[in-house]
This record gives sequence, C-alpha cells and structure tokens, in this order.
Amino acid sequence: MIGLAFASVPLYDLFCRTTGFAGTTQISDAAPSADEILDRKITIHFNSDTNQNLNWAFQPEKREVTLNVGQQGFINFIAQNEDRHPTVGTAVYNVTPAKAGQYFHKTQCFCFDSQMLIPGQEMNMPVVFYVDPSI
Repeated sequence: MIGLAFASVPLYDLFCRTTGFAGTTQISDAAPSADEILDRKITIHFNSDTNQNLNWAFQPEKREVTLNVGQQGFINFIAQNEDRHPTVGTAVYNVTPAKAGQYFHKTQCFCFDSQMLIPGQEMNMPVVFYVDPSI
C-alpha cells in the first residue's frame, strides 16, 4: 500500500499529461516547424487567480493572444509582492475546456517553480507555447 501511495502521484501525472485529462497541458522542447503551421487562427484567453493567503498582484500582461494553430505564442504574467515580508508562490495551471489541454503545448513556463518575491518586487514570468496542429 505504501508503494502504491508513492507511485500514484507520478502515475496520475503521467496519465494527465498523456490524455490532457482535466485540462493538463503538454510540455514540448520546440514549436512545430514552419511548414506545420496552419492557416487557421485561434484565440487563447488567459486569466489568473491568486490564493487569498498570498498577497500578490498576479495577472497576464494581455488577456488574449490570437495566432495561427502551430505558431509559437508568448504571454507574460506579471507578479508583484504587495506584502511587507518576502513571500514564496508557486503557479499551477489548467486549460478549459478540459479537452483542449492535450493540444496546448508549453515550451517554456514558470509553472510549478517556487518564486520568491521580496516586498514590492515585481517579476515578469513568461510562457512560450503553441497549439498543436492536430487540434
């Protein structure tokens, strides 16, 4: 039972990444080549929510990005510590509708990395991504 408990987290993570279950996105090393980019536009909307215990302002620089399917995109999130003490935050993410998660590929992201900000510090947090042409 103990072995199963330890194995369940990586197995669930693998299942979610493989299937896109619950909006889990994919991770890729690079965007598709130029000949794989489709002449089909897609608009991606970004939002952010911050845990009430984390006194940060956190939001995307732009609320939406329109690009061709397969084309590399970029969005910058801005975080600012509004507390009087250094604080650490970790971003988690999802994609809705959930079935779209398997087509959203990140090539660079700050997600799941702990970020420490000192009081008043502002940080840019980039996400580089593309939407898989198989969508």
